[in-house]
Amino acid sequence: MPLPDRDGSPAFPRCLAELLELCRVHLPARTAAAYDQMGEACDSERDQRVVLRRALGYLDRDYPDLPEPFFGALVHAAVHDPDPSLNRQFVEPLRAAFGARRTQEALLEILTTGTNPERAGAARAWYWATLEPLDDLQDRWNRAALREFVANDDLDVRRCVLPGLSLDPAGYPAELKPLVAEAVHLARTHSDDYLRHRVELQVADPEL
Repeated sequence: MPLPDRDGSPAFPRCLAELLELCRVHLPARTAAAYDQMGEACDSERDQRVVLRRALGYLDRDYPDLPEPFFGALVHAAVHDPDPSLNRQFVEPLRAAFGARRTQEALLEILTTGTNPERAGAARAWYWATLEPLDDLQDRWNRAALREFVANDDLDVRRCVLPGLSLDPAGYPAELKPLVAEAVHLARTHSDDYLRHRVELQVADPEL
């Protein structure tokens, strides 16, 4: 069962506009070529995504070196993108330009300190950020995500955290093992169909 549809973030159009402006300033040739290939005014969100894919090198994996202002702009776009597949177009240039560690650390920080929409977005972006896994950061993410799932009753946060949440007690220190059972019970007894369905795909021990 895929993640349920969600309303678009009101911040996402601003994220696209900021990235487009950065591309015009710092990647003028690539951006102009991207607009030329579109062949017409790019006013829709879909068109803007295509321009950014080409300018940032996502379509052909030809990622340019990016100056520092792109870091925050790409993180914000990845987090506010409501689509858990299309957000990859922001995460991959981010990893290529600034490294997997810095990318994952930024998402981990948002998971623990951001607004609920930002925490949900960080969880959606985490999958693409960890195609180059870093064990220490994955452990930190697992512990933070487990706490977040149990303590935060925001439905979208829980829906977005659960698919990437390890529910194997063996992967946690002793003080967190009880939270795994609590998380499983919470998901199994929740009123949301998605959470109830999803947890059964992830439980390592069917008797947990």
